[in-house]
Amino acid sequence: MKIVVVGLNHKTAPLAVRERLAFNEQRARQALAALKQRFAEGQFVILSTCNRVELYCAVPAGGGPAADELAGFLAEWGEVSPDQLRGHLYIHQDEQAVRHLLTVSCSLDSMVVGEPQIIAQVKESYRLAVASQSTGKTINRLFHCAFATSKEVYTTTSIAQRRVSVAGVAVELARQLFADLRRARVLVIGAGDMGELLIRHLLDVGCRDITVVTRSERRAKQVADLLDIAADGWDHLDEQLVRADIVVAAAGADAYLYDRSVFEPIVRQRQGRPLLIIDIAVPRNFDPAIHDWDEVFLYSVDDLAAVVAENLQARQEDLEAARQIVQDNVASFMDWFGVKDIGPLVGQLRDRFQQISAEQLQRFFAGDPQLSPMTKRQLETLLNRTVNKFLHHLVHGLYQYAKQGHSGSAVDLIQTLLDQKQRRDKEP
Repeated sequence: MKIVVVGLNHKTAPLAVRERLAFNEQRARQALAALKQRFAEGQFVILSTCNRVELYCAVPAGGGPAADELAGFLAEWGEVSPDQLRGHLYIHQDEQAVRHLLTVSCSLDSMVVGEPQIIAQVKESYRLAVASQSTGKTINRLFHCAFATSKEVYTTTSIAQRRVSVAGVAVELARQLFADLRRARVLVIGAGDMGELLIRHLLDVGCRDITVVTRSERRAKQVADLLDIAADGWDHLDEQLVRADIVVAAAGADAYLYDRSVFEPIVRQRQGRPLLIIDIAVPRNFDPAIHDWDEVFLYSVDDLAAVVAENLQARQEDLEAARQIVQDNVASFMDWFGVKDIGPLVGQLRDRFQQISAEQLQRFFAGDPQLSPMTKRQLETLLNRTVNKFLHHLVHGLYQYAKQGHSGSAVDLIQTLLDQKQRRDKEP
């Protein structure tokens, strides 16, 4: 068997191309059925997400679809010409294909490294393929190896917990301070690009009570309508600060919007409720002295950047550890893959040697009928041990040869030995 993956992702193809090839569940079922009908001996899984479309296959080494045929199949289902796809597709075979799936499953190939959604998508794609009866021994083993590798990476590294963007770190700070962000009241001051990005991050983690306030009520309403949040007027800013749990400050200003003395009445009205202020404005919107109140947690863009730098260093260590886990599991799978076709043939070879041994003993015993039963048993034991030792060294050498990338040659050699025995058996 050979393993092939043909696909494209966010690194190789724009969204317009990925959309053409995308498979929903119904189309994936239909495509898997078509593949099995067209290539009956093949094993197939289709992975389709917003960032990638990939076709994983295990096909007979001496036959089955070639990579170009599989690429043509994707083009056919996407109703695009193969020429349109050629510059966007990648093709991996055998060890490279195995490494690619394990890397994808651990989210090391994701747009956001460490995101946990991809392994769920890989599992769902495999479940669908199993239900469609398009998998087999090799693909089953490969995907279970991917699941185990992903689990090992996520349980032995902190790759999924490190945020390496200012917006991501800000959300993690909010998570640490507020157990349920769905109930947190968020105030966004200003509506520039960074402010809008932070709003999107907060929406992604479940925040729903978000109000934006800007000096331009028209701009505030535009952002509110775009992101389906609330807007309020600049003259209500103090009231919003009193009710808020989280403040994202991103307003352009030449001086502080709030220094310590101006902010003190707001702190008193809050009656000790904790307040997280994420001040990403440059110049800053809030006086750093405001952080001195026990119930106020103020972080500037430099504070967040320092956390990002620490996380990047830790993330690099995590990435190296994750890549080593992937490599170890690739090697383990390839050890199995390299010898999986030899096992049944080795069993046949062992049977043939034992048959020859039994035949030769029978001839020897027939030539000397005076041998005692004890002597016969001793001779039988001695011959069996000799044959088994010879077989052990032969089989061990064949396995090592196959593991070095010569699986096909090892299979051919065993088959030649078996064929020679069959020819001798037929000779008069």
